[in-house]
Amino acid sequence: MTYQGVIEVSELAALLDQQDQGSQLVILDCRYNLADTQAGEQAYLKEHIPGARYASLHRDLSASHEPSGDHNGSRYGGRHPLPSAKQFSEFARAAGISAETQVVVYDDQRFAFAARAWWLLRHYGHTQVTILNGGFSAWKNAGLPVSEGEEDPAAAGDFSGSAEAGELLHYEDLYPHLENPPWQLVDARETRRFLGNEEPIDPIAGHIPGAINKPWQATTDENGFIQPLAVLRENWQSIPADDDIVCYCGSGVTACVNLFSLLQVGRSARLYPGSWSDWCAHILYPRTSSPENHNKENA
Repeated sequence: MTYQGVIEVSELAALLDQQDQGSQLVILDCRYNLADTQAGEQAYLKEHIPGARYASLHRDLSASHEPSGDHNGSRYGGRHPLPSAKQFSEFARAAGISAETQVVVYDDQRFAFAARAWWLLRHYGHTQVTILNGGFSAWKNAGLPVSEGEEDPAAAGDFSGSAEAGELLHYEDLYPHLENPPWQLVDARETRRFLGNEEPIDPIAGHIPGAINKPWQATTDENGFIQPLAVLRENWQSIPADDDIVCYCGSGVTACVNLFSLLQVGRSARLYPGSWSDWCAHILYPRTSSPENHNKENA
């Protein structure tokens, strides 16, 4: 069974041993709790895989909501807008990442946040990144050592990212094509949120017209291990092979788990980074001018 971008705990343990012999390895702990934004970092400080640096969803893997007139503006762009190439590169360098560095990312939430780090690294040009299968629980259950407190990289990296073209679509791209979309929108949220039966986070319940539901949790089992390839293929077989897929979720985070799953079955897809939270903002606060004029007004 061959996966792309997946590493087992035994393989990571071997890499840590090799690091003592000069190999370049950076481990990012991406544990996070949307309801308690400090919980992930507190868990990291208590115990983590030796050498791991903490990567915060809101501080390192997202942009701030400073008004800018673009997709990262304070009103639009979703709850977790993408960091710019400059911001992400600064974080990656501080974490010790260089062009030749092997990066391993993990969480303890079935890839929910590790996949965001995995996708961002690839989006900004770094392909040597893998997700730890089973996450931190698998590491501990294997009886492997843990460390506590803050970790500092041996040296700063020289990472310099630039975005891969064509991997994103925004509201302005999607909305004009709602009647006859040239792509298939895929919503990664839980089915009850997709159906509008409940909405615990965003101000409006429901989904983008034309979207189908593929919950991100289908990528892993209950213990956070990636599903067999046959199961992943079955999950995506309802979408014709030649369809252009655009993934979204609540704020562009767990949609990355679906992007990771699609990679395993040999399919590519794009991301709507603002996702449902951005879509809701455009419903509640419709722009009175074109996107181009809006950007000029806020420049």
